[in-house]
Amino acid sequence: MITALGKNGGVIQINFGASFLDSTARINSKLLDSLEKVLTEKKLTSKDPAAQPIIDQFAKDHRELYSDVERVADHIDHVVKLIGIDHVGIGSDFDGVGDSLPIGLKDVSDYPNLIFVLLKRGYSPEDIEKICSKNVFRVWNKVIETAEKG
Repeated sequence: MITALGKNGGVIQINFGASFLDSTARINSKLLDSLEKVLTEKKLTSKDPAAQPIIDQFAKDHRELYSDVERVADHIDHVVKLIGIDHVGIGSDFDGVGDSLPIGLKDVSDYPNLIFVLLKRGYSPEDIEKICSKNVFRVWNKVIETAEKG
């Protein structure tokens, strides 16, 4: 599927959810259910500010549940090797994967962590611009052009 997406000029956006990134985290997902149970007992959700200390402690106690920024970079590397730098972007899914986000990428304020890892791996600033936005804008512009042509 990734190869076909590249041949058609598309962009795959990397999801940060543990179940998309890391089979070890996926196997341990029942632990996340236990966190949800604790939060429910305290009448909290993961979005409640009062839940954050509980979530932080849970993450420290169960690091095997969470992937990390290096694993996200591994996925970017994989797509780049398969179909090239012009076909990868950041998908994150911050609002859809609950508290399964990787250590070092819990929200957009952590993007510099990913960019740092990519720079260490030899990606150029131009490559990172493509990953962060230019690839998606290229596809979006093509969609708009096509729509305008009718």
